[in-house]
Amino acid sequence: MTRLRPPASTAIIAALLLAFTGCSSTAPATQEAPGQAPPRSGAPPVVTGSAPAVPAVAVPPPDPREAALSTTVLKLIEQEHLLHKKIDDEVSRAAFKTYLERLDGAKMFLLAADKKALEVHIDKIDDQLRSGSLDLAHDGAKVFAARVAVVDALAAELLAKPMDFTNEEFLEIDPDKVELAATEQELRDRWRRRLELEILERVAQMEARLEPPKKKDPKKQDAKAEDKLDEDRSAIPIDKIPKTPEGREAKAREDLAKTYSGRFARLRTPAKLDAAADVINAVSSALDPHTLYLPPSDKANFDIQMSGSLEGIGAVLRERDHYIEIVELVPGGAAWRQGGVAQGDLIMSVAADGKEPVDVVDMRIDEVVKMIRGKKGTRVTLRVQKAEGTENTVTITRDKVVLEEAYAKGAVLSKKGAKDVGYIHLPSFYGGRGSPRTAAGDVRKLLSEMRTRKVAGVILDLRSNGGGILGDAVEMTGDLIPSGPVVQVQDSRKQREVHEDEKKGFEYDGPVIVMVDRFSASASEIVAGALQDYGRALIVGTSRTHGKGTVQTLADLDRSGSTDLGVLKITIQQFFRVSGSSTQREGVTPDVLLPDPTGHLETGERELDHAIAWSQIPAAPHDKWQATWTTSTLAQKSAARVAKNPMLSKIATTVALLRERQKDTRVPLARAAWEARRKAQRAALEAASPDLTEMPVKLGVKTIDDPAAPPPVAPGPGGRADDRPQKWRDSLARDPWLDETVNVLADMQQK
Repeated sequence: MTRLRPPASTAIIAALLLAFTGCSSTAPATQEAPGQAPPRSGAPPVVTGSAPAVPAVAVPPPDPREAALSTTVLKLIEQEHLLHKKIDDEVSRAAFKTYLERLDGAKMFLLAADKKALEVHIDKIDDQLRSGSLDLAHDGAKVFAARVAVVDALAAELLAKPMDFTNEEFLEIDPDKVELAATEQELRDRWRRRLELEILERVAQMEARLEPPKKKDPKKQDAKAEDKLDEDRSAIPIDKIPKTPEGREAKAREDLAKTYSGRFARLRTPAKLDAAADVINAVSSALDPHTLYLPPSDKANFDIQMSGSLEGIGAVLRERDHYIEIVELVPGGAAWRQGGVAQGDLIMSVAADGKEPVDVVDMRIDEVVKMIRGKKGTRVTLRVQKAEGTENTVTITRDKVVLEEAYAKGAVLSKKGAKDVGYIHLPSFYGGRGSPRTAAGDVRKLLSEMRTRKVAGVILDLRSNGGGILGDAVEMTGDLIPSGPVVQVQDSRKQREVHEDEKKGFEYDGPVIVMVDRFSASASEIVAGALQDYGRALIVGTSRTHGKGTVQTLADLDRSGSTDLGVLKITIQQFFRVSGSSTQREGVTPDVLLPDPTGHLETGERELDHAIAWSQIPAAPHDKWQATWTTSTLAQKSAARVAKNPMLSKIATTVALLRERQKDTRVPLARAAWEARRKAQRAALEAASPDLTEMPVKLGVKTIDDPAAPPPVAPGPGGRADDRPQKWRDSLARDPWLDETVNVLADMQQK
């Protein structure tokens, strides 16, 4: 593993943070979807005259560690951050804006007068950090706690009696389209509408549960997926659903009252240093979205890998504003294998075997982890919110993380009228010091096998590969080029280091295609970018890659002389391709572009506030590969085929529909209008979306055995055989994007 030299002025844990899990650590939520809780807030100072009176509430006094913490972080950021930027009034104003967005981004707590009162701090945050007195943090915490008490009381009052769902009213669910409430009456009306929408949604969920389950279609590709959907329906016990509409509405109100009571209670009990962390992170994120302060209470929870205990659901979680976010599914883990949850999902509630769901919005991550972890074979039910705002309930059987599924896998693909093609799927760049296996080593063995089998070319699939070990990215690229530079790294002092493939020769010299998507990040971008710069491989993908072209390291703040301060994740270097172009923000652009099923999502480094700008340095001298193909011709041929492909051509229509739907943020609250809108949206999406389960088999698939994999385990009594290898083969055989990539590789063979 490549390790970074610690900065001269401070001791730093030299650990490359290359994985995609760090790509959006501080990105604020851009929209509050129905059913979400408001962002965790701190609030403005108690004001007299300009804002309605609020009850006095107790808040923790300033922590004695704050002075040492703020001055230490300030020094580190100014001296070691990649931008080498002085924290001044300009940064203070940007930080103030971010602080308010995180304080109450959904605009569900603060009044306009509260914001105005807080503006006394707008250009003083830098001075407060230098003096060690974080006045903004404590003024904000005081008023926020008071406003939470007010909202707690009014929500309880509103939920205590039936709602009227006949009025022709609307709720604007995009906070960017509304201002802070001017009066408490306006705030009350905003909460009334929000609660009405949540009641409509909960009642609809109960009524869907009462419907008879759909009959299974044996002709579908994945009948197990339908079984899974029916299984998840059982997360809402039928015997607890009232039989009348009035009863269901009353139950929805009762459940919401419990939910919000718990949320508000947690909001009023922040952990030590939380208020200080809110201000410090507002400042750090004004420089870039990956520089992040973690207080001691969060230190052990930083990017928790729940598979670390070997039993659990196999996910990497983190706190994001009010929510617990799934930032990565561990390949081989239970959640990764069973499906239903995805990167970016927000966990709204957790229910252990047979127990009532517990709302986890605003719950600390360590508490949520305790609820999700459990012994192998037990089940846990998660209610998650998707990126587009819909909710899904998923039951996952806890299991040991099956590590062999995290490793590179190979197959030989065949198609009528074409030569056999080698295929390598790499879920991450695993390995590092002490690891028995590395990504580069496993891929090298597969490339050797492909050469022995004399395949016509190799497809390296890096879709959704979030990165990993830099050294493996360099080594893997080296197996596909004769020798030369792979990636350049530059620090804040403009000192440049070139990582090279020093060995002569390569493992495979045939045609290569690298598959990418918008979730391919960091080390994946290094490999794809280098092979593209050399002209060694054709890049085929559905989108530009993520665009994370920076390196972070962890600074242990306790080593500054103080104790129990936590850590600072700080951006210190930037990656550059051998061409001199950075992958930062821009990512790697595919040579051949295929339809993107996630094209409606605003993801990627370029969507993050204050992302470091793209830049360029001199190219590293390298010898171009003498390609036998013309990229523009290959792209034209592929586009012509895609236009005639019924599955792929439909995706553009689906994405356009979803984009338009995201603009429709005024939700009707009259029951009849809401139900009609919901029904119309579902019907339109079903009509426009391609059914990939009906994709015909296009590819023959022969897997390449992994000699390092453990022998198959026989199922227990009443169990079923491990069908994962067969499911993987089936998924490849029906993958329309892979099928088209095989077509492109065939075009590359034509002279």
